[in-house]
Amino acid sequence: MLRRLRGAYRAAFAGFPREVWILAAATFVNRSGTMVLPFLALYLTRRLGFSIGTAGRLIALYGVGAIAGSFIGGWLADRVGPVRVQVASLLSTGVGFLVLSRAHSPLAVATALLGTSLLAEWVRPASLVAAAEHSPPEVRARALALLRLAVNLGMACGPLLGGLLAVKHYGLLFAADALTCWAAALLLWTSLGRRESARSMSPLRATATGGSPWRDGPFLALLGCVLLWGVAFGQVFGTFPLALRAEYGLSEAKIGALLALNGLMIVASEMLLVRALEPFARLRVAAVGSLLVGAGFGLLAFGGHPGVAIASVVVWTTGEMLSLPMFNVVVADRANPTSRGAYMGAYTLAFSAAFVLAPWLGAAVYERSGAAWLWSGVAAVGAVLALLLQLLSRRWSAQTATATGS
Repeated sequence: MLRRLRGAYRAAFAGFPREVWILAAATFVNRSGTMVLPFLALYLTRRLGFSIGTAGRLIALYGVGAIAGSFIGGWLADRVGPVRVQVASLLSTGVGFLVLSRAHSPLAVATALLGTSLLAEWVRPASLVAAAEHSPPEVRARALALLRLAVNLGMACGPLLGGLLAVKHYGLLFAADALTCWAAALLLWTSLGRRESARSMSPLRATATGGSPWRDGPFLALLGCVLLWGVAFGQVFGTFPLALRAEYGLSEAKIGALLALNGLMIVASEMLLVRALEPFARLRVAAVGSLLVGAGFGLLAFGGHPGVAIASVVVWTTGEMLSLPMFNVVVADRANPTSRGAYMGAYTLAFSAAFVLAPWLGAAVYERSGAAWLWSGVAAVGAVLALLLQLLSRRWSAQTATATGS
């Protein structure tokens, strides 16, 4: 049994080009310093004394900047190269976090959040483009999953350490986040940045469209689903930690440990899941995942006991592992190499828009109607998404069959 499990892990991690491993390593370094965003709501309310509503609106501004940043990052990746875009983004984001740590009024925080998010979000479409470029089609789903594994391995470290640092001083979170951004930029530039002019394009799949994402009807429908998914899942960075503090009485360190559980689950099992699910229709798998994301948050409506909070994280993390890798590879395969940045930019833009809506809507419902209504609403969104993605999968499959001549 143990030998079979080792073989499964080896197969899941086999066949990646060197460049993909470097991209994953840089992503891990960057994400291991992800400490500001998971604790931003608590920082704004407990350290700066803002109300929950004000904190929600300020965090939503991060999403406003991220919308523009996602579009710009994808546009630049098609023109100057995805590695160069990532390096520029990481260097400037580190500076942005230090500026944010010195902002104390609502206006100053709003300005710093807007500017930091505009620059920070360049890295997301650019990293997806770089991984897709350097991975052949037969391993692309797992290559993109490897990038997510690096994100979540870093997230398993970042919030856990961040919770411990926050107990000592919130300012340490901003310094640690900045340092890891700069370290990741250095790794990317020395390993890949100087050779980007000779970047190779991976072979085009028959399913690629090659046009503008804004004239691709099924893709736009997918973006709508991604937006809804992001609003539901985005509660992790807004109302989720607030509810754990208020409804469950958990400290920042324990909240960090729960968020680290999310990352550890993904590190331990997502690559195996992605490889095992390769024969299945990707959007149908994402539909099941969306249902589980909603159900996981819905469990919190029955809460009070820490065991419910742990079960919630386990269920919505399983949903995340079934949803996000499938979304990533569907988008990567949809575009051809010359428009992949535009498609990834539009895709990450949808997540950025969700980041605007999620904290605002979540905080509004939480303040006015209470936690039970909020978590029941998120569960309902997950159920609706599952139905929409099932319907979209049929149209997607029919169009793919036409494109391939089958």
